[in-house]
Amino acid sequence: MPRSTTSLRLLALAMSLGPVPAWAQSTPAPASVQAPVPTLSLELNAAQPSDKGCRLAFVVNNALGADLSKAAFEIALFNEVGVVDRLTVLDFKDLPASKTKVTRFDLAGADCGKIGRVLINSATECVGTGVDPAACMRGLKTSTKTGIAFGV
Repeated sequence: MPRSTTSLRLLALAMSLGPVPAWAQSTPAPASVQAPVPTLSLELNAAQPSDKGCRLAFVVNNALGADLSKAAFEIALFNEVGVVDRLTVLDFKDLPASKTKVTRFDLAGADCGKIGRVLINSATECVGTGVDPAACMRGLKTSTKTGIAFGV
């Protein structure tokens, strides 16, 4: 039998069998693993009365991929009825890459029971070798363990 006739018969046979079931088809190569999104996680962990006023405790995790030699944020404190009580800057100082750090700030004259919301207005400092100054706000993820609303 000539070669072309054999090829045509095989083609006809394959076509008569119908579509190839999904399990018999080759599986595509897995999508390339995406690099983790650079983040700076900031958790408002506690708000406790102190001798000076109100002590806020934060848990910070720097997953931006580089050490920060200085990180500071301007925050707005809102009272229980939603009125801005004050603006202040919290200086978290150095935040090593891939490290979790706990930092506390005493807000003089503040009453913890009257703080209804803490808003991160901006990053006043975001400094590190090879770090874009906008990275601290762009990668910022906020959460709270308190009854105080916290976010950007």
